[in-house]
Amino acid sequence: MLLIKFREMFRMPKTFPPSNYGISAQPALEKYFIQTGFYDLLPLALQLAEEQGFNQDEIFEAICKVNNKFGQYPPTKNRTAWFETVFQEKLKEARGDILAFQAARKFRQCN
Repeated sequence: MLLIKFREMFRMPKTFPPSNYGISAQPALEKYFIQTGFYDLLPLALQLAEEQGFNQDEIFEAICKVNNKFGQYPPTKNRTAWFETVFQEKLKEARGDILAFQAARKFRQCN
């Protein structure tokens, strides 16, 4: 009984309210940001993605790329500014990667 109450207290909600930026913070997206250590920057990431018209799949790809970059070149002074700059760059890379993958899949289906 106690274990059930504990699970209910600390369970993540199934749906999140929509953000101010139009992209809702789904649990999977939140988990990605928690695992990469950028959970505090999730609102900034959603704002940047919405302003530039990126979707949730591109955000997933971009945060993975940001995490890889963080492992190679961590910020030395201003973590938020570093994240903003790198995240914008990686959003564009992510869109390119996703479009290239979709085009290659279509090409393979035609042949």
